[in-house]
Amino acid sequence: MTSKKVTYAIDYKGQPADKTRTGGWLSAACILVMEACERFTTMGIAANLVTYSIGTLHLPSATAANIVSDFSGAGYLLCLVGGFIADSFLGRYWTVAISGVIIAVGAAILSISCAIPTLQPPPCPLNSSTCIPANGFQVGILNLALYVIAIGQGGLKANVSGFGTDQFDENDKKEKTKMDYLFSRFYFCISLGTILSVTLGIGVQDYVSLSWGYGICCIAFFFGTLLYMLRTRKYRYKNCVGSPIVQVLNVMVAALRKRKLVCPTDVDTLYDDPTETAPRIHHTDQIHWLDKAAIIDETDYGTNGSVIRNRWKLCSVTKVEEVKMVVRLLPIWASTIYFWCIHSQVLTFSVEQASTMERTIGNNFQIPAGSFNTFYILGILIGAAFYDRLIIPLMKRWKGKHGFTNLQRIAIGIVFSIVAMTIAAIVETKRLAVVKVAGGNVAILPVKFYMLIPQFFFVGVAESFTYSGQLDFFITRSPKGMKSMSTGLFLSTIGFGFFVSTFIVSIITQVTGTQLGTGWLTSNINYGKLYYFYALLAVLSFINLIFYILCALWYVRTMKNATQIESIITSSDEEEKHDMQMKGTLTTFAEED
Repeated sequence: MTSKKVTYAIDYKGQPADKTRTGGWLSAACILVMEACERFTTMGIAANLVTYSIGTLHLPSATAANIVSDFSGAGYLLCLVGGFIADSFLGRYWTVAISGVIIAVGAAILSISCAIPTLQPPPCPLNSSTCIPANGFQVGILNLALYVIAIGQGGLKANVSGFGTDQFDENDKKEKTKMDYLFSRFYFCISLGTILSVTLGIGVQDYVSLSWGYGICCIAFFFGTLLYMLRTRKYRYKNCVGSPIVQVLNVMVAALRKRKLVCPTDVDTLYDDPTETAPRIHHTDQIHWLDKAAIIDETDYGTNGSVIRNRWKLCSVTKVEEVKMVVRLLPIWASTIYFWCIHSQVLTFSVEQASTMERTIGNNFQIPAGSFNTFYILGILIGAAFYDRLIIPLMKRWKGKHGFTNLQRIAIGIVFSIVAMTIAAIVETKRLAVVKVAGGNVAILPVKFYMLIPQFFFVGVAESFTYSGQLDFFITRSPKGMKSMSTGLFLSTIGFGFFVSTFIVSIITQVTGTQLGTGWLTSNINYGKLYYFYALLAVLSFINLIFYILCALWYVRTMKNATQIESIITSSDEEEKHDMQMKGTLTTFAEED
């Protein structure tokens, strides 16, 4: 008879959780509501932020783009902090709850800033191209609201899916099957929140008011967090066990403290902790400087002759090898950062392009510029469906393989990003050709929005391959006890990608200037040379593809040599592999754990 108690989790009282009273789909659904609210809020703000910054705050195009990129990047980078806080101090439940409140507060500040006239510059005079830009205080209030939201986003994204999986027992076959479906439903919530944000959310912002549009985000999080907390007594919880980041620091510090020691030729003399419950990993002949953390010297012995277990001075071979596995991920991590620089363009300059085009459907309805990200989302959905429903069955039939490897999928996504930026450059030259005829001061050019769809769509297709490949790679190629940290590493590539975009935009602005007619990224893109910028991004993406291929080849060659690590990874049971594949199907709306 199956036990009603769950050994891996506790209830809100700290007692072993009762399966019949805690966890399950209803608890998971209340958690997933938080993710839907997060996507509705952050995507709705980011997708229309560039038009608000330019149209209302009268900021230069490059400055507006950098505000969006920095805000989006900060949210993803802070996932590492959010995961650390949950693992070490607050636990996932309280981290998610507090993060929800923080996001609601940030959205409220943003809503209020849009409603108070003194927090915005005066409107542009009629028939004048001279506008007074927002002052430092006004921009400061905007950034305050954005970074409050980013702090909450980092805490929520790092823990919401992990807390969802805590509601199911992996050792129970029935619950394990239900947990497999959690990831597809998690993806559905991400998609639902994102689609609502770029349609309903942006529609309210454009056709009612920005204040109400951002206010709805605050209201959504208020009720979402309330629903989440009403289920408090029915959740399953896990005690804080410490962050894997600390283990990495342990090994690094221990290796640095013993950097002058010489690694022994006999690896059997390295420290092996007999009390460890984790599966043993045998020594590998790579990254030797980390092995020094496992060298036992005279300072590691106590007065009774026994080894003193100080994790900042001495680490076991298994702990060292787990850190080596993380170090081996870093070249792939570094070579995938630039890809997310491409993603930031559909939130910034591509939206600004859309704002200059004829966007009317039928007689009255006009598509908001920020809603063009719907085509990017369609690219993700169609790309994922094409891969799952066509590519995988064909490869199974012809080669007996379950689709492309995770590294191959990343490469395919980078190729599509090159295609997207090449198309964007061509489209911009055609748009500027119309500008020469109609004039640069024309608010809406006589050119239909259809020509912009391909660049949004192909960026989405690119992400459907790269995101799933990255997530699959970082989860399956990391130590079992470091899955959350490896997911944080993956999400940090997205954050750094946005900051790379900010860096490139700043450099281009300094080098080419902002003078109308000469600068690439001018305050009015009708007088700029945005096509050069897109072409540069395509060239840099091609260079990054070569760099990535070299890193991938190095990793494959390294893994062939590290046969012990490969055997540890491939020894997982089929159910865990299926779980990882389910996780690999998620796309970049969320991400996460």
